[in-house]
Amino acid sequence: MRPEALPCAGKAGATAFSVDGTGEEAVVLIHGVGMARRVWAPQIEALARRHTVLSYDMLGHGDSDLPAADVTLARYADQLRELLDALGLARAHVVGHSMGALVALEFALNHPERTRRVVAMNAVFQRSPEQRAAVMARAQALHDTDLSDSVGPTIERWFGRPVPAALARPAAEVEALLRGVQPLGYARTYALFASSDSVHAERLPRLEAPALFLTAEFDANSSPAMSEAMARQVPQGTWQVIAGARHMMGVTHPAEVNARLEAFLCDGRQ
Repeated sequence: MRPEALPCAGKAGATAFSVDGTGEEAVVLIHGVGMARRVWAPQIEALARRHTVLSYDMLGHGDSDLPAADVTLARYADQLRELLDALGLARAHVVGHSMGALVALEFALNHPERTRRVVAMNAVFQRSPEQRAAVMARAQALHDTDLSDSVGPTIERWFGRPVPAALARPAAEVEALLRGVQPLGYARTYALFASSDSVHAERLPRLEAPALFLTAEFDANSSPAMSEAMARQVPQGTWQVIAGARHMMGVTHPAEVNARLEAFLCDGRQ
């Protein structure tokens, strides 16, 4: 299917999606836990000038269906494969943030023939025992307490405490997404995210696509060291760091992030 013939939005099977732009090459954007496809608005605006940009709601988020209680990372990668099939897209660049980065890497490893390039933004990798204990505690709390109890601490972790005045608007937009998430979908997805930081440790050397591991200088839980460690295992891997940024760098530092994405996705184009 030609890009200009794709629907601009809709639902394909279990998945709600949007398509922007009509470029020859498709770029898929996969959000993180607790978010929805509209969190990519700054990247969509920039990338749609040269690409067909496909953004979608992860299972359990936005307008997509709930995942099963025992959902696996492979199922999230299958969600993307099914969506590409439904839209008639044979290949795409795949960009994921946080949990979406894990999904992007899983897809690229499982479907190398369908992956042009892959970008893992703010990806987690082999957490320390202390980091693992903290994230597992947060996952358990999503099952044991009201979802709203976790929103404030999450915003502080992602934007700083207190939230800088300059980041008040993006922080409020992200908070609205967190408060509107499907509680059960969020809990099930976060539980998988909490336990998947080492899932690709032995598989990264088999990643065929050129890969960019992009993270933020002050993202303690998706640290520059993690991105470097992943990139060093990938045959065509590289890593970059956005100075002064934290976890939600796509909305707080969009110009810097967009420039890195555009340069990498267009690298080597004839």
